[in-house]
Amino acid sequence: MEHVRGGVFKDINPEDEDAQPTEIESLCMNCYETGKTRLLLTKIPFFREIIISSFTCSQCHWTNTEIQSAGRIQEQGVSYTLKLKSKEDMNREVVKTDSATTRILELDFEIPAFTQKGSLSTIEGLLDRAVAGLEQDQPIRRATDPDVANKLDQFIQRLKKLKDVEEEFTLIIDDPSGNSFIENPFAPQKDQALSVSHYKRTPEQNAALGIQPANDLETMRNEVLVFNTNCPECNSPASTNMKLVQIPHFKEVIIMATNCDSCGHRTNEVKSGGATEELGTRITLHLTDPADMSRDLLKSETCSVLIPELEFELGMAALGGKFTTLEGLLKDIKELIVTKNPFTCGDSATTDTAEKLEVFGKKIDKIIAGQMDVHIILDDPAGNSYLQNIYAPDPDPEMNLEKYTRTFEQNEDLGLNDMKTEGYGKTEN
Repeated sequence: MEHVRGGVFKDINPEDEDAQPTEIESLCMNCYETGKTRLLLTKIPFFREIIISSFTCSQCHWTNTEIQSAGRIQEQGVSYTLKLKSKEDMNREVVKTDSATTRILELDFEIPAFTQKGSLSTIEGLLDRAVAGLEQDQPIRRATDPDVANKLDQFIQRLKKLKDVEEEFTLIIDDPSGNSFIENPFAPQKDQALSVSHYKRTPEQNAALGIQPANDLETMRNEVLVFNTNCPECNSPASTNMKLVQIPHFKEVIIMATNCDSCGHRTNEVKSGGATEELGTRITLHLTDPADMSRDLLKSETCSVLIPELEFELGMAALGGKFTTLEGLLKDIKELIVTKNPFTCGDSATTDTAEKLEVFGKKIDKIIAGQMDVHIILDDPAGNSYLQNIYAPDPDPEMNLEKYTRTFEQNEDLGLNDMKTEGYGKTEN
């Protein structure tokens, strides 16, 4: 029997006559008469499930449209920082959930979390929505407090002027749920104007998102924990097994495996169960033989992957933690960048972007087949990643292992700068 949720969310298809919205009567918040809300549960290809709601009032003709994510909360929060330098940047597509906070540093302007509904738009659309929100009550302010209304009018003009991008400005979208996104038009190459960082949520952020505290590690050492979740592919109910395991000659890791009985999808993820190492680790492997593809690899959630010959960099947490082979990692990279990229299909796709990603995918295939001379770099500031040395216990002539001191920025990303580890147990006089 098909799971209810898998059958409720349908792919967007203009030819699907069965995809009719559900209509319900609801209160108009403008005139307090009865209006109609239409709900459509749908799935955007290569993205995730969404709920589209549209309200119309036949009495006062007020309308309102909202998009809400029906997907799962990610394991880490995400923060995007974009330096806008030209009008072309206004066309970048943005996914902003209702839990995201938006900031424009130069104007000291902030849209707090949970004050707007989620939206799929562009940078320009994001600014237009902010302007519309500020202008909404201006007629009342001009009557009750003209000074405040005048100052707000001046600020709105500054906000509108940003769309001309006469001067560079900075946009930050910080989302504890990890479900917001700013488009990189240069993918799969790195976007120099866009920086992405992932972070561990605070207890307060977890509480705001309705997430329960994590299970205690001692319990995980003694048994396999099973908890209910949703399949990342079809969103049907599934179960995840979690176990803390000691890997010989390495360290403690947490292995998580999810199996979906509905669509057959399987995932496994590995997280470091130990402490952050004193030094970061950078592993560089020169691929000289197709047999290198079978090397075992442990990529922690803090590890970045670089392929200099392709000018490619995959930031930390993009694929999560994985225990796989080198071939498995490259296939996961191709799937993430090419196959499941939400901006390579439909109206969001451009010919130039699609062609670049297709070329990138073919190069990955050549690397897997041993037809390209490249280097694979695993850069883990936490020091928790590993690549198999097939010559052990002798040194590997094609692999270089480098230990390095982390920068202040890397410690900041790992949350180490504000962590106090000395002086506990001492009593101040």
